[in-house]
Amino acid sequence: MSLSSDPDPSTAGDTALLDRETFTRAPDEKVNWVTSIPFLAFHVIAFVGPFISGVTMKSFLLFLVMVFGRLWFITAGYHRYFAHRSYRTSRAFQLVLALGGVSCVQKGPLWWAGHHRNHHRYSDTELDVHSPKRGFWWSHVGWILCDKFADAPTERIRDFAKYPELRFIEKYNGVFPWLTGLACFLIAGWSGLFVGFFLSTVVLWHDTFLVNSLAHVMGRRRYATTDTSRNSVLIAVATLGEGWHNNHHHHQASARNGFFWWELDMTFYVLKVLSWMHIVHDLKVPSAELLAAQREQKSTSV
Repeated sequence: MSLSSDPDPSTAGDTALLDRETFTRAPDEKVNWVTSIPFLAFHVIAFVGPFISGVTMKSFLLFLVMVFGRLWFITAGYHRYFAHRSYRTSRAFQLVLALGGVSCVQKGPLWWAGHHRNHHRYSDTELDVHSPKRGFWWSHVGWILCDKFADAPTERIRDFAKYPELRFIEKYNGVFPWLTGLACFLIAGWSGLFVGFFLSTVVLWHDTFLVNSLAHVMGRRRYATTDTSRNSVLIAVATLGEGWHNNHHHHQASARNGFFWWELDMTFYVLKVLSWMHIVHDLKVPSAELLAAQREQKSTSV
């Protein structure tokens, strides 16, 4: 396949062709198992820790808040704001979005959004950082554990890299999760740390990663995009609306991924409430023309 930044439009809608095509990872696209030890240890602590501390009602409620509360900062903040600029807000709330996102242990906003912009620029081509065409495991988590993508692609996100407070968060992104863990411990003790922080973070990780992997493999295609993106109600429910992934690839700048009333999109609903409170504004939504354009001749599913 061509290495052009623009996918071949002739493949749009040819789902069978898109699904059959696979890529071989480059020699420098390998998991660094040594630097991945903290990531793997995090999983061990998350699953062993609760058996040691037990699960209290307070830690369980904290778990729910830490999963879905922080997930919103990924979906509304890192994704729809920093990566796609699908709405506008003040510099103060921009900082809130960055702080909420960095507590998720998914690095800083510049790293996350910069790589995501590259994903959309090269989606399902050989330059896509996490295409399932390199393997499901690679798209789910392998690329994150690879040295090649360890640094933030600041050239792709100069619009936000100009803010010193965001550069500070990016530079010290490893500090903020531990402050979050400490807060969980102070709220609910050891159970709060193991269940409220470690376990919730692992669940949050894989919930987020589903969009990069499973949302390009499972679901239905409404729009004839030049990638393998799909819509899945199950993933949408699990990720506060990110599962309407084919919709998203059709109109990336939209603050609303659930284009129709029956497509649940909790991220957008919260953003809409915040717009009524004048905290965010200028939410971009697809026009009637965009909703009707580039439809698949027959909706395809897997």
